Amino acid sequence: MSRKKIIAGNWKMNMTPSEAVALVNELKPLVVNEDVDVVFCVPAIDIIPAMEAAKGTNICIGAENMYYEEKGAYTGEISPNMLVDAGVKYVIIGHSERREYFAETDETVNKKVLKAFEHGITPIVCCGETLTQREQGITIDWIRQQIKIAFLNVTADQAKTAVIAYEPIWAIGTGKVATTEQAEEVCAAIRGCIGEIYDEATAEAIRIQYGGSVSASSAPELFAQPDIDGGLVGGASLKPDFGKIVNYNK
Repeated sequence: MSRKKIIAGNWKMNMTPSEAVALVNELKPLVVNEDVDVVFCVPAIDIIPAMEAAKGTNICIGAENMYYEEKGAYTGEISPNMLVDAGVKYVIIGHSERREYFAETDETVNKKVLKAFEHGITPIVCCGETLTQREQGITIDWIRQQIKIAFLNVTADQAKTAVIAYEPIWAIGTGKVATTEQAEEVCAAIRGCIGEIYDEATAEAIRIQYGGSVSASSAPELFAQPDIDGGLVGGASLKPDFGKIVNYNK
């Protein structure tokens, strides 16, 4: 079965609303590729203006985070209903920066994943290891634990539609890229883990991205791997270079 590649930009805490519109307009003509689902995950305040700017294009606007309650006294949080009403189709969940700076855990990631599915939003579930964990030789064990907890009580039908983003933490924003072999090894292990939790059909359907200093030059080789179905792109998604990443196969 051939899985459609999905290339998502994670803008992180960058771009004011007016800058977001300008960037979408700049990137619109550069990210046309029918072989790829293109997603811009933008700061909450940019979602509506970015959505307007992307109308009629192949660009999907996603969110960078969401809370696991419907509404209530959670000052500063964004609910799934808010995202749905704005037209959001994807949300990044459990990015390593959220885990490091905002105390997100595997358990809160799981709550958010379940809530995203409940509302028909596709979660981009992040996992990854630190340099110390890689040097200790526990990368695969660590990632398998993250995946197993994230997908607790998620049905096979839901899991088939999910996206998993493998991002070695030591490669995020450092300019260090995992070798193609390292990236494929972990993405293959993630697919194997999904196969164990569910079945082969679910493992074959789920899309697994690589993230961590993805560039126009590294993308073609990475995305050619059998278990890498695209990328979650940080810094490079804010530049015209993102067009080259999206058109890696041209």
